[in-house]
Parts: sequence; structure tokens; C-alpha cells
Amino acid sequence: MQNLLHKTVAEFVGVFSLVFMGCGSIVISNTFPEYFSSQLVPVVFGIVIMVMIYALGHISGAHFNPAVTLAFTVARHFPKKELPVYWLAQFLGGISALFLLTLLLPDIPENFGATLPQISIFKALGWEIVLTFTLMFVIISVATDTRAVGTMAGIAIGATVCLCAFVGGPLTGASMNPARSLAPALFQGEFQSLWIYFTGPAIGAVIAALLYEWIRCDSPESEKKPAKGCC
Repeated sequence: MQNLLHKTVAEFVGVFSLVFMGCGSIVISNTFPEYFSSQLVPVVFGIVIMVMIYALGHISGAHFNPAVTLAFTVARHFPKKELPVYWLAQFLGGISALFLLTLLLPDIPENFGATLPQISIFKALGWEIVLTFTLMFVIISVATDTRAVGTMAGIAIGATVCLCAFVGGPLTGASMNPARSLAPALFQGEFQSLWIYFTGPAIGAVIAALLYEWIRCDSPESEKKPAKGCC
């Protein structure tokens, strides 16, 4: 039980950092565009994921994403009994980060970085599925396959987050993460399209995990390892 507590605290800290720095960068770019360009926001999301993986991956596996935890559970890399506790820690981490931002920002902004589709609902759903598929495919490869270069996991996953955010950000916000989307939606009161950012990442992540398990082609010398160093 104590070990699970340590892991869930690590997940809380990881998602807190992701939302505080990521959504904070969105607020700063809107408030001080001459100082911080909005084009740097995807880089911030990628960097914070990368550093948190290296800081906490050895404790909790550094999922930092309810969709990733779900996919690892479906692919049998993560115990079902720990799934609800991880989810609770992840969502609380994101909400706590937004709450602290409201206390520390000089003015209460209208935009907290909520992910809102700029295209039709079903196209946005498709984008979130594909973006999360790409992210999860990289994650499960570098995190669970002994043949992958494990020391590069943080860089590979952080770069994937950055890449997906650059490409999909203008269209859907490139959430890929229900915990990242829920927190700003609560503070902005934007709930009409929130289901996209729960459903899309869940579908994309599970498909990616199952597909990689199918194509894994383990050699006799290689073995699966538990989910570690993920996003």
C-alpha cells in the first residue's frame, strides 16, 4: 500500500507539472505575446513531459495520462486494481495545477488553455484518436520493449508530444490526455466538447497498445518489461 501511495504521488506531481507549465505557458503567451510566442507552447509541453519522465519514471512509470494508464492496463502491462487510484491522482494533479495558477497569475484570464475543436466534432475526434495513437505507439515501444533504447525514452516521448502539438494544436488543441483537458475546462466552464478529449485519447491509446503487442515479435532473448518511463 505504501508503494502505491508513492507511485500515485509521483503521478500527481507529474500531471501537476504538465498542466501548470503547459497551460501556464498558454496563459503567458496570451498575456505577454511580445515576450512569449504561442509557437513555443508545444515545446513547453514536450519539455515538461521529458523532464518529468526522467525525474519520476523509475517511481510510477510516469504515465501522466489516464488514457496511457488505460492502454497499459488493457495490454496487461499494468495491474487493474491500481487503475482507479492512478486516474484519481492524475485528475487531481491537473485540477490542483489550474487552481494554483488562478492564485498566482496577476489577473484571472479568460482562457486557461482549454482544448476546443476548431473543426467539426467528428473530425476533431479523429484527430485526437490519431494523435494519441502516435504518442502511445512510441510510449509502449520505448517503455516496455527491452530492445528499445530505454535511456532515450524521455526524449522520444517528449519529442512526440511536441510534434503532435505542433501539427494538431491549431485544430483540436492536441490534448491526447483527459487530465490535461479536464482541468482548464472546469475553470473555463467549457464542457460541450470535453467528451472528445476523453473518448479520442482512450480509443487511440488502446488501439496503439494492442497493435504494438501484436507486432512486437519478441525474440527468445527479449522479454516484456513493465510499463516504465511513459507519458
